[in-house]
Amino acid sequence: MDTFTQISRPLYRLFISTGDNCTMRCDLHVHSIASGMFTVPGLNRICRESYNDPAEVYDRLKRMSMSIVTITDHDSIDGAEALRRHPDFFLSEEVTVRMPSGTEMHMGVYGITERDHAEIQRRSNDFIALLMYLTERKLFFSANHVFSGLTGRRKEEDFHWFESYVPAFETRNGQMWPAANDSAARLGARLGKIGIAGSDSHTIAGVGHTLTEVPGARTADEFFAGLRAGCGGVHGVHGSCGKLTADVFSIVRSLFRDKPWTLALSPLAVLVPAFTVGHWMDEIRFCRKWSSAVERGGKRKRMLWDMDSNFEANWAS
Repeated sequence: MDTFTQISRPLYRLFISTGDNCTMRCDLHVHSIASGMFTVPGLNRICRESYNDPAEVYDRLKRMSMSIVTITDHDSIDGAEALRRHPDFFLSEEVTVRMPSGTEMHMGVYGITERDHAEIQRRSNDFIALLMYLTERKLFFSANHVFSGLTGRRKEEDFHWFESYVPAFETRNGQMWPAANDSAARLGARLGKIGIAGSDSHTIAGVGHTLTEVPGARTADEFFAGLRAGCGGVHGVHGSCGKLTADVFSIVRSLFRDKPWTLALSPLAVLVPAFTVGHWMDEIRFCRKWSSAVERGGKRKRMLWDMDSNFEANWAS
């Protein structure tokens, strides 16, 4: 039944009764200490992106009424080791992918195995190779924070790739400007993409406040089958500059506890609001630029077909 419910809306609705089962909730974008080091120059050697303990993340998510739990660390599954014993936990990651244009994007990949992780990382510098692997494995994946500049520059052709080959868009991210989430939701709706949501929280305080719901599902497999069948919904809070500032202060406090010698840098903490305001303004500019450009564009044909006329036939075989 799992195979059928993954590919057919009528069969999903036939086999999965929304009346007999509760709505399943999951925060599909959560970070732990395994997400690696901060990417800002000067801090990339001393400060982590997140100091969340995986076990604490799990407990927090359950207190926030999540039915199933995952962690989506950057290019890592190390944080999952302590959570494998929980039957409601499933393995995922947020992959840093190099696009054909040379830019980078963050892709959420869900319900993976250790072998999948190794193969995904091996292909992370080649979007097309990674796309083919994910499709062959029938893994669920999404383009995260579509209208954010977190991964650097963007090119118009990147959005064409998202349009043709990425099945899901993160249409509500708990750290993003509300207009950026709204732009992702509008683009996703126009292109027929599956919408998902997650807190993208790097601190415990934000975990579980933004989430994806699927009615009637009983397992993680059925949860993703429901998303594929168009039965999911996004809920929860958006981001704000104040929230971002509070999160950065929380990470700085964790840094001081982790490396007491960095207390000598504490006077620099007064610069945190200036840093977060500057970042927030850059995010607004990025979103306005690309949402305007994309919304003016029309639907384009699939790009891989342009590169090799035999590709579709080869893939089908």
